[in-house]
Amino acid sequence: MPATQPGSGSTVRRILLGSQLRRLREAKGITREETGYEIRASESKISRMELGRVSFKERDVADLLTMYGVGDETERAALLGLAAEANAQGWWHNYNDILPSWFQVYVGLEEAASVIRTYEVQFVPGLLQTPEYARAVVIAGQPSASAAEVDRRVGLRMQRQSILYRDKPPRLWVVLDEAALRRPIGGRDVMRDQVRHLIEMAALPNVTIQIMPFRFGAHAAEGGPFLLLRFPESDLPDVVYLEQLTSALYLDKRDEVDAYTEVMDRLSVDGMPPDKSVDLLQRILKEN
Repeated sequence: MPATQPGSGSTVRRILLGSQLRRLREAKGITREETGYEIRASESKISRMELGRVSFKERDVADLLTMYGVGDETERAALLGLAAEANAQGWWHNYNDILPSWFQVYVGLEEAASVIRTYEVQFVPGLLQTPEYARAVVIAGQPSASAAEVDRRVGLRMQRQSILYRDKPPRLWVVLDEAALRRPIGGRDVMRDQVRHLIEMAALPNVTIQIMPFRFGAHAAEGGPFLLLRFPESDLPDVVYLEQLTSALYLDKRDEVDAYTEVMDRLSVDGMPPDKSVDLLQRILKEN
């Protein structure tokens, strides 16, 4: 897979193009319904385009730019070029058979993020899982999956981890509840290897791991696990990702993101410092 630099993913480009088209439309006082009529599309499709949730036809973008009064050839060329790049398929599209559309969006955002902060209570985060731990998680969640499908799901998770080793990798900051380390997923040997892997990953300069110990008691993340994604593009807001059983929520409103950022900041203060967290991981490794 070619190394993709932060902010260069097609998902991010779709979002950026959509937000720019929305600003142009609003500046002209044009409704989504009027816009849809111009390109023979529904109002809901215009909404999805402006949110970056669908691909763009260059002809449609050209028509919209004309409608919005964008006549400068340099500006038009830049936006049309962004549309072409936004339609490029990411490597994860090779996994369409096992990857639901709502998670494809997340993988694209993860690929483009410059900072990933996450709190997990039940599982080690996917970016830090060993292959055998990932296999145990997949089998537990997809008990009817064939061996081939399990292999593909594990392969997808391992390929996602390549972002941590590329040039200019994202900063990964994990707060992991001690419960995730005490739950014997995959059995004793699998957990030993997983804990050892966490110790190794914590040594990477772009990875920070903190443990939220049992002894702390109640803490700020009463709502459960979540992720915060930050991007190098100034036009792109931070995104909160909340995964559910058959769907996911993507929050980018400022007040919602601020609330989760505050919780993550409190977890980072209340959790064990990174060096003490590694000490606890080493003790758990000896216990097993």
